[in-house]
Amino acid sequence: MSSRFVTPRPAADPGVKVVLGPTNTGKTHLAVERMLGHSSGLIGLPLRLLAREIYDRIVRALGAEAAALITGEEKIAPKSPRYWVSTVEAMPLDLNPAFLAVDEVQLCADSDRGHVFTDRVLHARGREETMLLGSDSMRGVLQSLLPRADFISRPRFSTLTHVAPKKLSRLPRRSAVIAFSATEVYALAEMIRRQKGGAAVVMGALSPRTRNAQVALYQAGDVDYIVATDAIGMGLNMDVDHVAFASLRKFDGERWRELSAAEVAQIAGRAGRHMNNGTFGAVAELLDGISDEIVRAVENHAFPPISVLEWRNRELDFRTPEGLVQSLEALPADPRFRRAREAEDLMVLKTALGDSDIAALARAPAALRQLWEVCQIPDFRKVSPVDHARLCLRVFRFRVTGSGMIPADWFDRQVTSFDRVDGDIDTLAQRLAYVRTWTYAANRPDWLDDPEHWQQRVRAVEDRLSDALHERLSQRFVDRRTAVLMRELRAKDKLMTVIANDGAVAVEGHHIGALKGFQFVADATAGATDDRTLRHAADKALADEIARRVAACAEAADSAFAIAYADDIALSRLTWQGVEIAEFTAGPSALKPKIQLLPSPLLAGEAARRVEARLEAWLAAHLESNLKALHRLGAALDSADGIAGLARGLAYRLHENLGSLPRRHVAQEFRTVDKDGRRQMRQAGIWLGAATLYLPPLVKPYPARLRLLLWAVHHQIRGLPACPPAGLVTIPTDKVVPAAYYEMLGYRPIGGLAVRFDMLERIGQAAREKAQIGPFPLDPLLMSLVGVSGEDFTRVMHHLGYILRAPSETEAAAYLERLKAPAPAAPPAESTPLPESAPEIITETAPEAATEPPAAEPTPEPAAIAEPSAALPAETPTAVASPPAAEPAVPAQLFFREEPRERRHGHRHKKSRPARPAKPDRQPPAEAAANKTAEKRHKDKKPFAKRPARPERPARNLEDSPFAVLAALKGQLKKK
Repeated sequence: MSSRFVTPRPAADPGVKVVLGPTNTGKTHLAVERMLGHSSGLIGLPLRLLAREIYDRIVRALGAEAAALITGEEKIAPKSPRYWVSTVEAMPLDLNPAFLAVDEVQLCADSDRGHVFTDRVLHARGREETMLLGSDSMRGVLQSLLPRADFISRPRFSTLTHVAPKKLSRLPRRSAVIAFSATEVYALAEMIRRQKGGAAVVMGALSPRTRNAQVALYQAGDVDYIVATDAIGMGLNMDVDHVAFASLRKFDGERWRELSAAEVAQIAGRAGRHMNNGTFGAVAELLDGISDEIVRAVENHAFPPISVLEWRNRELDFRTPEGLVQSLEALPADPRFRRAREAEDLMVLKTALGDSDIAALARAPAALRQLWEVCQIPDFRKVSPVDHARLCLRVFRFRVTGSGMIPADWFDRQVTSFDRVDGDIDTLAQRLAYVRTWTYAANRPDWLDDPEHWQQRVRAVEDRLSDALHERLSQRFVDRRTAVLMRELRAKDKLMTVIANDGAVAVEGHHIGALKGFQFVADATAGATDDRTLRHAADKALADEIARRVAACAEAADSAFAIAYADDIALSRLTWQGVEIAEFTAGPSALKPKIQLLPSPLLAGEAARRVEARLEAWLAAHLESNLKALHRLGAALDSADGIAGLARGLAYRLHENLGSLPRRHVAQEFRTVDKDGRRQMRQAGIWLGAATLYLPPLVKPYPARLRLLLWAVHHQIRGLPACPPAGLVTIPTDKVVPAAYYEMLGYRPIGGLAVRFDMLERIGQAAREKAQIGPFPLDPLLMSLVGVSGEDFTRVMHHLGYILRAPSETEAAAYLERLKAPAPAAPPAESTPLPESAPEIITETAPEAATEPPAAEPTPEPAAIAEPSAALPAETPTAVASPPAAEPAVPAQLFFREEPRERRHGHRHKKSRPARPAKPDRQPPAEAAANKTAEKRHKDKKPFAKRPARPERPARNLEDSPFAVLAALKGQLKKK
């Protein structure tokens, strides 16, 4: 199908006036004034929003009967209106008014809507006067098209100046932020709400009623910012002082492209109304800036002239479908015009004619006209072109079949399905888009029976949805409380601020946050309470309250302060009157942590130092009160009459470790301490245990937790588990947790569990008393002390120097002899009771007797014992039944006391494997060990004379020990 050429010819132009100039020149105001001076008039405007603004202005001046409003979605027409306000697309050209005006005629070059504006410039005329309003870039082409027109230039009332990019948080009041997608608009509005209190939202996709409400919100001063698309650029009159571009790219229906200088000027021109100067620039976070070329063009209002106008043939051929399409695709014969790109209505028409059924229905000229009318339904829904075409064709079938009207019940179902106000912003906006389609249909005079009824019905639904959408937008993007406060602050020099007894802060009766301690905590529901201006108003009143609190804190009793322990104990804080005000940081030593006030701009300088000094004094007294034993030990170390000699070094290490040391770590040093040194240590409150040297009062729950806090803060260790409940004798251990964690809590890690210091010493004391007689079996009483059995209990005993193994024949015989013989009185364990000056130990946690072993027989060091797994049997019995008295039996396994082995390197001890039963052709384990030691000494070539002599051990009663039995057997064999 070939296209034919058509020569566009403008209508006669007597009385045509062309008013040209930049934005804010009063062109639209002039046209309205001229229209009201005539007996009748019609004005076409580029936006529904602007049309509604002009209509409302005329109604206020002349009354509702004097004016009508016609848009694609809205029709308000009294019986005989004098003046008609319309969008350019909906202008009723059959009225023949005395005055006619078309605004923003530079849109003749717009690729989407341009052909409509070109048609109005060429053919829309008033009887007495016609006025075309637009940019000065249209001067040349309009002079060539309308040579008899009267051209009038209008200067801009105010100056428009470019400024450097500004951050969103630093935008001045009465600013408009421009973006080109709903996603960007919503994101920017949300950011402004958080930082500035709120923003209005204006987009072309919103219904007129919603946009009007949003603009009113801005104009009333409830918000100082508006986020919009280029919809505000077409004559929308608002009090904008600054326009900030978040982007200079827009989607024009086919592709993303850069804005032209003229388009930037059209939008930026909203800044500065009437005589007030305006500025424009970029949003610093989102746009690097605006090019110098565009800036010069906008500031000087100098743009390339428009020489080619978009055009589409208005003389349509409805005789055949092919002729209609051909006429719509006709090319202009004049080079000043360019055929418009295929519009949405033409695409729908082609889709419809591709359907054989529709094509058959549209063969008659009247039906073809109806099809073309239906194809011009705007695609408000923006679902898909195919879906929109399907909807249009459904309406066309109604128009050409049956009564020729859209069925009322079907139309009612369509409208009712969207008559709901629940849902979020996107849901309501989508429903509005669907309803706007039916609003357009209802405003067609011959599509429905009783069109006025349906217009009111659809209008009511659209109004409800529009109001609900406006409310959702306001709820999401406007913090009304802060907006009101900001407005009141501008009206007053100082706002009334009230601080309640519970710290709640209210400004002008609006709750904005709370004062907790010395920190102001903004209300979580107030999105912009941290705005500098609003906070400054509150800070004036808060300063006096902070001064009062500083004085009260400095003079507060010790009972007002406490430590709020956190699950991650290093994050614990100091509280005053139950409110956290400071945290701990590492100091010169574990016992002297530093105190750091929680950051607060309200507390600084001398006031902060005064609070810190009071907290430091309280903490020192608190530590001394709850760690008395540790402070007493420190005093003994500082005293000239205190601990001296080798014992002093051990005591100093114990003090540095906050009151406990694993004995295995200091075994060598401890052996060198004489009796007098040990006595001094005991007098200082140190418990000289078989597994631990410690200060017993520190095992209590609160001192233990305090020790852990000091240790974690000093070593800056985070992520520790919460403290175990008080009263537990054993707790499970975690491999990723430092062993010192359990040490500080008063537990000794052993394998997969940790045993409390005092209970571990009780077991050691009881085991030692049993070992004085000889090897002994598993004892349920011992297991009950720690609440474990089986392999766990075997590990505990192994840590104390006892190995569970099967006895040899000789050892078994000796054990039986001991059972048969009358039980001799067990010699008392050599121990030294605590002096009266030692710390008091609660019965439930203190060992029954001192567990320091005799000097002549030092306690085996756990480090010299092999790993428990090497000595544990596959199945360890939890208890051994007592054999009948008449027939004593040897248990399968007995606990044996292991002797320590010296290592060559210093005080450390090599882990030894558990002893095995002697084989007939091998030496006994004791002799083999002695030979190995001799061989090592020979290899090292260290003469015996250079080694220090061991102190003689006191004689022991070995009559009942297995070693005595073994020695007797050896003697008998030698005699034979």
